[in-house]
Amino acid sequence: MILDAKHAMLQKLFREFAQTEFTKELQDRLDQTGEFDWDIHKKMAKYGFMGLRIPKEYGGSGMDYLAYALMIEELARVDAVLSIYANTSNSLGGGPLLLAGSEEQKKKYLPPVASGEKIVVFCLTEPGAGSDAGGTTTTAVQDGDDFILNGRKTFVSGAPMADWAIIFAKTDPTARGSRGISMFILDMKLPGVTLGAPEKKMGINGYPTCDIVMENVRVPGDCLVGQLNKGFSIAMRTLDGGRLGMAAQAVGIAQSCLDEAVKYAKERKQFGRPISDFQGVSFMLADMEAEIQAARQLVYHAAELKDHNMDATRACSAAKLIAAETANRCAYKAVQIHGGYGYIKEYKVERLYRDARICSIYEGTSQIQQVVIAADLLKNA
Repeated sequence: MILDAKHAMLQKLFREFAQTEFTKELQDRLDQTGEFDWDIHKKMAKYGFMGLRIPKEYGGSGMDYLAYALMIEELARVDAVLSIYANTSNSLGGGPLLLAGSEEQKKKYLPPVASGEKIVVFCLTEPGAGSDAGGTTTTAVQDGDDFILNGRKTFVSGAPMADWAIIFAKTDPTARGSRGISMFILDMKLPGVTLGAPEKKMGINGYPTCDIVMENVRVPGDCLVGQLNKGFSIAMRTLDGGRLGMAAQAVGIAQSCLDEAVKYAKERKQFGRPISDFQGVSFMLADMEAEIQAARQLVYHAAELKDHNMDATRACSAAKLIAAETANRCAYKAVQIHGGYGYIKEYKVERLYRDARICSIYEGTSQIQQVVIAADLLKNA
């Protein structure tokens, strides 16, 4: 795809911001401490990144999906974890409210999210319900005008910093599978809401992840988002946009792997020559380049489909599948090209290798993407 002038300018803005603001010192500190950095969060919010996809009437920039994909890719090219800072509000956090929220809910919750003042997170996965999201056991029992929530959500990215959480809970216990699930927006300060200990992760450090536990949490009826018992379909539609973002992130990680590998291959000498002169190395670089180009085009194509309000479920899953696997292969090859140095934390590819691994797991494993693609393909054949 050849970007038009508007998107080319945005791409340049995102790239220059990341290269300038995502310093090595910041990246190293986040990886070592795993702590959230509020200063860079506020700076990204000031540039409008948190509200990029949120419509202008709710305090955002109202940009399209292609701009969103470009932003996540360029941020992830410098640092994967920092791309998530700008991703959540534009996809899994703000997405359900944009899809199903009432006008009052949108006006209440989206402006402070778009400005970066508040953080909203997405809670679907449970200890016993990961890929099988329809196996939700968290319950919401109606009590007068309120609902009483009980359950545990796990692997919630951003939970320790969250002001609100999008919760999916069973409201019709007689309904099987994914039926009878409703969606709520939960104030994290309500009595009965507690957090698990932050997870000690392989990678993507600097965006804390933990469980959210609800014990007899009373939420007002106006916190129900969308129709009663119809929340699961909204979760699945939200994941389309989320998978697009994660696919873009994977492309950014893969590109960073190639950038580092090319630089090292041209500098490192063996047998009196740069190792880039040897076909064993240069062919790995060529394979990485070809795969990244293919993954990038899938991502941009899926974004264009969504921007034209076309069915993009299969395209988003295909982009996520290919980009995630590409990121992992490119990380492997980048470390291999670095040899022993690739195994040392001083070199960026060591972190890229760890960060890439989650791409084929979160927001639907690669195997779940295959399920989605096959189901859509066979349904429409």
